[in-house]
Amino acid sequence: MILDNVLSWFSVDMGIDLGTCNTLVCVRGEGIVLNEPSVVAVKKGTNQVLQNGNAVGWVAKEMLGKTPGSITAIRPLKDGVISDFEITEAMLGYFIRKVNGNRPFVKPRVVIAVPSGITAVEKRAVLDSAERAGARRVYLVEEPMAAGIGANLPIVEATASMIVDIGGGTTEVAIMSLADIAQCESVRVAGDDMDEAIITHMKKAYNLMIGEQTAERVKIEIGSALADDEQRSMEVRGRDMISGLPRKTVITSDEINQALQEPLGAIIETITRTLERAEPELAADLVDNGIVLAGGGALLRMIDRVIADATGLDCRLAEDPLTCVARGTAIYLEHLEEWKNTLESDLDEI
Repeated sequence: MILDNVLSWFSVDMGIDLGTCNTLVCVRGEGIVLNEPSVVAVKKGTNQVLQNGNAVGWVAKEMLGKTPGSITAIRPLKDGVISDFEITEAMLGYFIRKVNGNRPFVKPRVVIAVPSGITAVEKRAVLDSAERAGARRVYLVEEPMAAGIGANLPIVEATASMIVDIGGGTTEVAIMSLADIAQCESVRVAGDDMDEAIITHMKKAYNLMIGEQTAERVKIEIGSALADDEQRSMEVRGRDMISGLPRKTVITSDEINQALQEPLGAIIETITRTLERAEPELAADLVDNGIVLAGGGALLRMIDRVIADATGLDCRLAEDPLTCVARGTAIYLEHLEEWKNTLESDLDEI
């Protein structure tokens, strides 16, 4: 333990928000130093990462849906958990090397945010991947706790704080009090499912096949959780499912609003279910404290109004919702000596 504390003076200890869509890395005292897509490009049929192990992040995302037969661009996390162990290890190794820079001989301590609903096996996969990728010690923190801390909520006080973290693969809904989670639910419906709903709509309405990246652009540019008076439109290109030829068409924000109702409904149902299970005193606190939204999905237009209408509670976006979880892991790093007993780590038997 003494050696570990001494090494921490020389290592670049980091907090990692290991997300389905993006991975963010925070360094103690420096803030967010890396924000890249969770994508890896490999030689087809192997786990050999292209460009000498450097075809990770932005480089690999540009290849999604555009690779020749000999290359595969993989997203190794699905629904917030590891679906491809070796590729995740390669991706984490690349990010850790990139941040660790000129200190290859002193391995870092790493705090990783994981969904609250993952199994013991999935936790062990994260711990093992991070260790083999080059971490000296690995600690796990639940995403809602990290998001609450990153959003500056008073989670250590005897009052209820509610966070809804809408990521790429999972939506985390949690009510926190006295530095712990009082009620929590994790549902594997989030940003990716919104993209999938747009892809399905384009197939049914226009017989047009579009890719994930195009669907994401549509969601960002004209997507909305609520129909409004401001009608937006966008030209979308893809492959005609009947002729097989490239084609383009124009779609409107009202169409996308309708397409997104199913995943939004699942998220709102999870929020109301969590509220129904809250203790009466905590529920009373939330009348004043409201709900805070974090994660990339929180940037969908008017999603705060939809949740406020469904729950009757005030709903607001956290400051910089995309980076809430990563900033929370950085704060955990700063207080690691005080809080490490509350975190699961690679020394625990999971």
